[in-house]
Amino acid sequence: MKILVVAGARPNFMKIAPIVRELRRRGESSGISWEIVHTGQHYDYAMSKVFFDELDLPEPDYFLEAGSGSHAEQAARVMVAFEKVCLESRPDMIVVVGDVNSTLACAVTAKKLNNIRVAHVEAGLRSRDMGMPEEINRIVTDALSDLLFVTEPSGRDNLLHEGKEEGKIRLVGNVMVDTLFQQLKRIPQLPAAEGLPEDGSYGVITLHRPSNVDDLETFRGILEALGKVSLELPLLYPIHPRARKRIEEFQLGAMVRESGIRLMPPLSYINFLRLWKDAALVLTDSGGLQEETTALSVPCFTVRENTERPITVDVGSNTLVGTSCEGILEAFSRFQAGQIKTGQVPDLWDGCAAERIVDALGDALK
Repeated sequence: MKILVVAGARPNFMKIAPIVRELRRRGESSGISWEIVHTGQHYDYAMSKVFFDELDLPEPDYFLEAGSGSHAEQAARVMVAFEKVCLESRPDMIVVVGDVNSTLACAVTAKKLNNIRVAHVEAGLRSRDMGMPEEINRIVTDALSDLLFVTEPSGRDNLLHEGKEEGKIRLVGNVMVDTLFQQLKRIPQLPAAEGLPEDGSYGVITLHRPSNVDDLETFRGILEALGKVSLELPLLYPIHPRARKRIEEFQLGAMVRESGIRLMPPLSYINFLRLWKDAALVLTDSGGLQEETTALSVPCFTVRENTERPITVDVGSNTLVGTSCEGILEAFSRFQAGQIKTGQVPDLWDGCAAERIVDALGDALK
């Protein structure tokens, strides 16, 4: 039996890595042959090769060179190219991960082309915000999927509410946590990081979502709040190219320079992990980082009005603080007063999600 494992944007590489590693470990005994499809949604292969090397991923068997563009343009390029791959490779199933445009495009293409089965890793997550492109990608992909791998109980509940058959749903844990634990083991082998406070007396920022950085008033309010936070807790910000561009366009550079926010270039996965794992606080709009901080019990402020990962708030170390200056500062005041949330690690976030996924894939392909 044959599967295609699909990855598009940067977060996808971290999600497929443990699955591919488990498939390689089992070899022919799994009864599954597999190939990797890199859609190139955000990166050309040369730029993304650092992630493949760092995560010990083999060279992709197919690189689709989708590139950037509008959602429609990007999805269309992926669909056209992926159809050719499916016709050549003739898989029994494809495995898609997360909620990027490539996930949606490849799921649609596979189902319309001889009804190739689809397995979705990170299924069932819902923000209830239809203004969020990722939410549409999640809903459509799940509607088409034959096997739904969920990270938390809310995912199962959402899928059942939407009419999915219980037999198609598997609560397997979190592949991002698999990668996190695997990369933590590598850190002692690396040279010591330079320039970081040794006592964890700093915070880390990641902001990149269009809803946060593409609107002048929203981005200005967030930066105003972070600037005030940085006077009490120095903040390190490996800045996404999109956010840097907006700071320049909106003429917000002076606000950042006058604060305690230290801008840094984007970092590779493991170097970013080294940065945030010992931080006093992480402030983010990233979905994956909400999960990773929960897995290591690092306090996290999610600078969004909603989250599709409620277990990180209900059980973990995450706090939803909204996007207003006032909301962020109120949450930080509580943090400064000692209301520091460390939470608990959710069930099955144990570094073994990929093993459960490959077991289920093998059963489904028999």
